[in-house]
Amino acid sequence: MLPNVIAVPRLCKRHLHRFLKQQFRHCVADHTSVDSPVPHVCVVGSGPAGFYTAQQLLKGNPDIVVDIYEKLPVPFGLVRFGVAPDHPEVKNVINTFTKTAKSERCSFIGNVEVGRDITLQQLRDAYSAVVLAYGADNDKTLGIPGEGLDNVLSARSFVGWFNGLPQDRDLKVDLSAERAVILGHGNVAVDVARILLTPIDILKTTDISQHALEALSHSCIKGVVLVGRRGPLQVAFTIKELREMTKIPECRPHLNPKDYLELLDLIPDLPRPRSRLTDLLYKTALEPNARYKALWADAKREWKLQFLRSPIHICGETKVTGIKLAINRLEVCLHTVRKHFKPIFTFICLCPLVYQVLRSIGYRSVSIDKDIPFNMERGVVSHTQGRVDGLIGVYCSGWVNTGPVGVILTTMTNGFETGKTIIHDISNGTLELSGKQGKNDILPLLQKSGVQVVSFSDWMKIDEAEVERGQNCGKPREKLVDIDAMLKIASTAAPSPL
Repeated sequence: MLPNVIAVPRLCKRHLHRFLKQQFRHCVADHTSVDSPVPHVCVVGSGPAGFYTAQQLLKGNPDIVVDIYEKLPVPFGLVRFGVAPDHPEVKNVINTFTKTAKSERCSFIGNVEVGRDITLQQLRDAYSAVVLAYGADNDKTLGIPGEGLDNVLSARSFVGWFNGLPQDRDLKVDLSAERAVILGHGNVAVDVARILLTPIDILKTTDISQHALEALSHSCIKGVVLVGRRGPLQVAFTIKELREMTKIPECRPHLNPKDYLELLDLIPDLPRPRSRLTDLLYKTALEPNARYKALWADAKREWKLQFLRSPIHICGETKVTGIKLAINRLEVCLHTVRKHFKPIFTFICLCPLVYQVLRSIGYRSVSIDKDIPFNMERGVVSHTQGRVDGLIGVYCSGWVNTGPVGVILTTMTNGFETGKTIIHDISNGTLELSGKQGKNDILPLLQKSGVQVVSFSDWMKIDEAEVERGQNCGKPREKLVDIDAMLKIASTAAPSPL
């Protein structure tokens, strides 16, 4: 009997090679599927860490099948809910994530929360490997008197508020005073300051949530003070964020020249990224060019940086009336990002009658299942090179692995590393493959519990509805902030197969 004949289309050499390679894989799969079990990998979290890990897994092993679980009905995590609305270029990674999610070997399983709808053990029973990539949902606290006053908010919640995160849609934001204080000198702190100070005509062209846009359109805030416990050589924001602050229309920096006088001689010896940032700080404070001077000439709002201050008491009975700060002194004169500092306990009262304080001192991950070993002090999953301690076949990626550090590129690198580790463990036989059916074992459990699972096709219905809502008000999109509304749209027409 003659062998089966494959019809080969007329293709260029490069495309012909790719076509024959795909056909070879299909033939091999047909003859070996019985003897070679398919590795099923579960990723918990659909933010950058989850998608980059999935991307590496799909690329590194042609047999792996990946299922991405997300507690919300919508994907993309921090890219959707953490990136500032006036940074659309950063959100372009969603295009890459979408290609990953549309792979035949990848499924998005939304509206499923581990620890509520499914347990870690059930996932371990169904998958050869489970990757924890659910980010950092909590923020660090100061632990000082007055932190619980009505007008003290976390920057994380404020960002969720203007980005349409369902859990933060009803956040009580008071913008009735003329001044706000942000405790922190990181990129999130600068993002918050920029949103508070940017003219409403600019914000209305972004995908900022409508409830936030409405509140900001009536804002009385004319000044923002960003307070940091270290000096100008240790600020954690990037030069991109600082440059944007200097270019906000109708807004000027109000920087104390004394804070920057000694920086000029130090700039040549600093690492290049820190050197460029410090140079811009110095020039903004002491040597602004004519273009900047013209931009700031008719400013209606301003922002300040205050250094070497640690909050020790937020004053007020129900609302903030002031903040007591300790003046710090640096103990080491090394020009590094982190320096030791020591409060010398001289108290001052900053901005009497402050009505909005935002705490921006970092995020923390939480444990989503009792079986996960968790380092409470660091706020991360306990692991060794991405392998979760004591749990064979369980891994961690992104901020639950490293803590909330770096940018999306940093998370991408960590996600790729975790993916490579899993591929290595599959190839050397560390992981159990037999009897693991992935989502085919989990979906019946969710159906029995009455959980409405959202597929990536369902998400695209939500996406289409949001874009249409945005077009109706002149924005690129208007995010849905009600989960029930998302689920209703996702369930329209025929259910999408996973």
